[in-house]
Amino acid sequence: MDLLSSLRADATDRPESVHVAGEGLSRGDLLAAAGAVARRIAGAPAVAVRATPSLTTVVGVLGGLLASVPVVPIAPDSGAGELGHVLRDSGAAVLLAGADEAGSLGSPWKECGVPLVPVSTAERGDMPSGPVPSEQATALILYTSGTTGVPKGVPVTGQAIAADLDALAEAWAWTEEDTLVHGLPLFHVHGLVLGVLGALRTGSRLMHTGRPAPEAYAKAGGSLYFGVPTVWSRVCAEASAAAALSGARLLVSGSAALPAPVFARMHELTGHKPAERYGMTETLITVAARADDEDRRPGAVGRPLAGIETRLVDDAGEPVAWDGATVGSLQVRGATVFDGYLRRPDATAESFTADGWFRTGDMAVLEPDGTHRIVGRASTDLIKSGGYRIGAGEIENALLGHPGVREAAVVGVPDEDLGQRIVAYVVAEGVAEPELIDLVARELSAHKRPRAVVFLDALPRNAMGKVRKDQLG
Repeated sequence: MDLLSSLRADATDRPESVHVAGEGLSRGDLLAAAGAVARRIAGAPAVAVRATPSLTTVVGVLGGLLASVPVVPIAPDSGAGELGHVLRDSGAAVLLAGADEAGSLGSPWKECGVPLVPVSTAERGDMPSGPVPSEQATALILYTSGTTGVPKGVPVTGQAIAADLDALAEAWAWTEEDTLVHGLPLFHVHGLVLGVLGALRTGSRLMHTGRPAPEAYAKAGGSLYFGVPTVWSRVCAEASAAAALSGARLLVSGSAALPAPVFARMHELTGHKPAERYGMTETLITVAARADDEDRRPGAVGRPLAGIETRLVDDAGEPVAWDGATVGSLQVRGATVFDGYLRRPDATAESFTADGWFRTGDMAVLEPDGTHRIVGRASTDLIKSGGYRIGAGEIENALLGHPGVREAAVVGVPDEDLGQRIVAYVVAEGVAEPELIDLVARELSAHKRPRAVVFLDALPRNAMGKVRKDQLG
């Protein structure tokens, strides 16, 4: 079954099935609008989409998929440097943006040199005739966040997307009877692949709230909700909004680690233990807690999805123990993993082992039952201090356990004696440095205590809510 076959199959029997920021279309009208776009861009080597939280973005993306043209979703607030790099690197020959946005595009978009094709949700056209797009062909070109250099292009095939969505549908019991609610950006895996293409493939109704505001989540009346930790933290800050989600079937958190206090607060206010999952742009979602797992725990992202294998190795490449304590480097392989970066053979070679496993760059711990816990990025979250290998995530959770701490990020900085010195950056009120240092020493162990605590007004984050640790220290 190709990526869009389920959408085509029941296009006429689901009125008002897709809502984004208050605008809705039936499946039939959505396909017809996308068909009009597909006919206008047919034959392009790639097409960029200014991915605003709008129905025109959904139409534009589907238009590219229907035309068998690789789609390059781009954050709407991209600056001139990033925009120029992505357009040049991807080879996008056309830029899609909402017809009502054309007159208000900022200068980077106006001056990018790529022809604009306006997208209207009111336009209608037949779907292109001809063969069904090959599932082995590139469907999307997604770009990494660029925290370790310029963003890298990740070609994702329709086959990989379909395999991932089908595996998630099985794990989360996700069906056409569901109403999916989220307000996530539409230029990343979470918001676009899971949050839009997932709803279309499973047949579920989609309610995209435009912005992921607590009151919008509360009013949507969904059965399945997606959010990032920042969203869930804000929902929990408004008890009435959180209580309104008690009628949902499943609450899912991803894109960054969900702090243990937020997990506990969600359970308290909604009655649900959130399902956490793990993935990357390069691999899509590979590990997830299941809907039928009643013992979901903070920090536990579950087991590998169908068609995915994982392994944890030490610095020598040897397997580590499944003891819930030993930290190892997480590697994955399977149906959802990409083949390599666009125009970056050196980066591709560095990212795969000789026997074909993708090096995620993340550190994890495996419980005896195969449950994964991600402890952070090897580059920023694995701290080697005084001969110990320490995951920043467990220290952050200990700090967040203090009622005065709202946000926390822990990094290792060079130290002549220890190798790396643990430093915590926190957003907090009514608490002093010694108290937080003692808290970690008491809750975890003395060697895991921060050697310094830096108080900030806010932590630097990217569009998906991930802390930019490269901007700390």
